[in-house]
Amino acid sequence: MDKPHFGLTGLAVMGQNLARNVAHKGFPIAVHNRTTEKTTKFMEEHGHEGAFTGSTDTASFVAALESPRAIMIMVKAGQPVDDVIAELKPLLNKGDLLIDGGNSLFTDTERRSKALESEGYRFIGTGVSGGEEGALNGPSIMPGGSKEAYDIVAPIFTKISAQVDGTPCCTHIGAGGAGHYVKMVHNGIEYADMQLIAEAYDLLKNAVGLSNEEIGQVFTEWNQGDLDSFLIEITATIFRTKDPDTGDFLVDKVLDRAAQKGTGKWTSQSSLDLGVPVTAITEAVFARVLSSLKDQRVAASKVLPGPSGNYSGDKAAFITSIREALYTSKVVAYAQGFDQMLAAAKEFGWTLHPGEIATIWRGGCIIRARFLDRIKEAYDTNPSLQNLLLAPYFTEAVRNGQDGWRKVVAEAAYLGIPVPAFSSSLAYYDGYRRERLPANLIQAQRDLFGAHTYERTDKPGAFHSTWG
Repeated sequence: MDKPHFGLTGLAVMGQNLARNVAHKGFPIAVHNRTTEKTTKFMEEHGHEGAFTGSTDTASFVAALESPRAIMIMVKAGQPVDDVIAELKPLLNKGDLLIDGGNSLFTDTERRSKALESEGYRFIGTGVSGGEEGALNGPSIMPGGSKEAYDIVAPIFTKISAQVDGTPCCTHIGAGGAGHYVKMVHNGIEYADMQLIAEAYDLLKNAVGLSNEEIGQVFTEWNQGDLDSFLIEITATIFRTKDPDTGDFLVDKVLDRAAQKGTGKWTSQSSLDLGVPVTAITEAVFARVLSSLKDQRVAASKVLPGPSGNYSGDKAAFITSIREALYTSKVVAYAQGFDQMLAAAKEFGWTLHPGEIATIWRGGCIIRARFLDRIKEAYDTNPSLQNLLLAPYFTEAVRNGQDGWRKVVAEAAYLGIPVPAFSSSLAYYDGYRRERLPANLIQAQRDLFGAHTYERTDKPGAFHSTWG
């Protein structure tokens, strides 16, 4: 067997499944893990699935590859990536390619890219979305780095990625850390999407009073329309699943404390640096933080007053309103995410193509959804589109759904049910559509207490006044 050009180190579940995907598509691949036993076990269980070369140490792993080598690193973000690079680099030839396929912070990717390329190596930071199943059967892949580096692995990446209408869910995103930035925002949108669905569930259960079976049926029905998406689909599945030990619905046994790995927080932090309001994503991050305060919430529930009533109106109509609130808030979350990516491209000198990003998110990834086709169409029609809300399809969608959206936010406040993502999305929408906001008062306050100056509506320039 000829030596492979492609290798993968880091055989946790994602790494294993990506390696198997590569082999299943007919590409020979060398595999390696820091723990020798894991490589041995992988070869025993999966070695028959394709042209694998297993390596027990780093030197033999690199030697098993033909130059120009392309080595994909699938380890935990942060220092572990730097450690693997430091171990591999002395064994490489100039022109060899390293690929970071984890959820690295984009600034780390920029740093690594500049350092390695200055020494004659190639490097791309690649976002991979789809979880364990996507890694095996076809993920969405977001490579960032030089186009020349991407071209080395494009035949493999486009073949192993998900395919929608014959189009691979993989494209060269842009230079430097662009790939990991886009993956970061993807995850931020994922946070918002999940929080919005959770808020809809909370209302269906605690305001409307539906059973788990009924909630599952609602999500199944919603998945047949504009809300058709992977997350809605798996939500319906969750509400049909029972604990095999007790026979109770498993979702009710899950502790209400949501974890996070940092990409949503990074998205919010970057948005603040860029001055882009991604309110839905940020509120979703804060909601997870609030959920982590379980002990405090239990104590507070015993002493803090507030309503806890059930919705007493037309419940069927209110369920329709919840669907409208979910869809319109989802539109806002995506609009904010795409706005942030385009602002980052301007700030960091990347060339991003939002229509192509929407295209590769249609399959494989966690936020895959029917309406990504609408996003692609919007940017194809108007590549200079400033905000998705201004695209005719989405303008009309929000116009048609906003009555229900407003009703849900108002009723949730009256009933004492927190809907931070619904509420912040609506506040963003109302703020964005206002010609004049009360920020004139804020600027006047700043000028009074700090002489920060202000602009006027009737003449140009910066002004300072003695107020009062």
